[in-house]
Amino acid sequence: MPKFNRMILSTAFIGIIAVVVPSYMYFHPVAVQVIEPIPEAQIQVFGLGTVEAKVKSNVGFKVNGILRELKADHGDVVKKGQVLAVLDNVEQENQVAKALANLEKARANLNIAKANFQKSRINLALKQQQSNRRHMLKQQNAVTVEEVEVSLATTKTAEAEVDLAGAEVAAAAASLRDAEVQVSLSKEVLSQHFLTAPYDAMIISRHAEMGTMLQTGEPAFTLVDPCSVWVRAFVDEAKAGHIEVGQPAEVRLRSLPGQRFVGRVARVDLESDRIGEERRIYVTWGNCPRDFHLGEQAEVVISTDLLNDVVLVPETQISERNGNSGEVWTLENGTLHLRRLSFGQGTLEGSLPVIQGLPEASQVVATPSPSLRQGRRAVILPRSIP
Repeated sequence: MPKFNRMILSTAFIGIIAVVVPSYMYFHPVAVQVIEPIPEAQIQVFGLGTVEAKVKSNVGFKVNGILRELKADHGDVVKKGQVLAVLDNVEQENQVAKALANLEKARANLNIAKANFQKSRINLALKQQQSNRRHMLKQQNAVTVEEVEVSLATTKTAEAEVDLAGAEVAAAAASLRDAEVQVSLSKEVLSQHFLTAPYDAMIISRHAEMGTMLQTGEPAFTLVDPCSVWVRAFVDEAKAGHIEVGQPAEVRLRSLPGQRFVGRVARVDLESDRIGEERRIYVTWGNCPRDFHLGEQAEVVISTDLLNDVVLVPETQISERNGNSGEVWTLENGTLHLRRLSFGQGTLEGSLPVIQGLPEASQVVATPSPSLRQGRRAVILPRSIP
């Protein structure tokens, strides 16, 4: 065959292939798998954090002193008002005894002052009677003017003595009140030598031994309220927008990896971590957990929404992502289309629910491939039966 003819045949063959193959690729339907809607999908958010206590207190004495007695230790569960420790209080007990003695003395002085006041009033009444009689006798010229004036002066003196006795009663009463306050103050200082629990608590640390000289306010114990134990978790801001107080949650402790604890969101901080771009979420579990370890690593899974009859698309199959939208292949009336859909908050498995843009009676292609073309016909592969 002449060389020229072979070139013509080769060119024609290539042309035929260039026309036939694309036509076949376009008109011949491609087999695809589609994503079936799920009757129910739980939207959850993951957070990592630590076990903490909302109510945690370092407690110490209000006065200086030597620690004489310890009545509680690490790990003890104590009730409000229970004595935890005692300082040496012999000197203060003597102060209380002295204050009580001064109180009794003040009461006695008040009684004496009241008796003197009563005595001065009786004396005044007697002097007034004598003055009146002398005044009457003077009118009868039975006594001299001088005797009347002396009787009147004696009456004035008795009135002054009543006023003085009244002032002494007031002073004695004030001294009694001062003595009562001193007794109350001394007893209060004595009570400060006894360290008591401010609330029902668990002791997580003891900081002093017997015989230690403690300063005012120096911590002797660290207490926590078991009913305030919760998990402080950090959640990515991009996934924290739908978290609300009261939503159900699941707590997983690092020390108990096989157990799951049911909890709820107790608080969402108003201020986020500026560096880590995370939001602090607090989750409680149980009423008053007794077996806890502050600072232990914990995981929380918060259920933020429950979707019905939803299509979940794996993130890896979404292209041209822009915010909450992206492009996926859809099968509509037997033909393929590349559509931009809107997606909601994703699942923990990395799938996003379709919330807008998917036409009715259409399905999302589950396995995108280079053979997919806009407008190409496609058929659905039957689901494999395990």
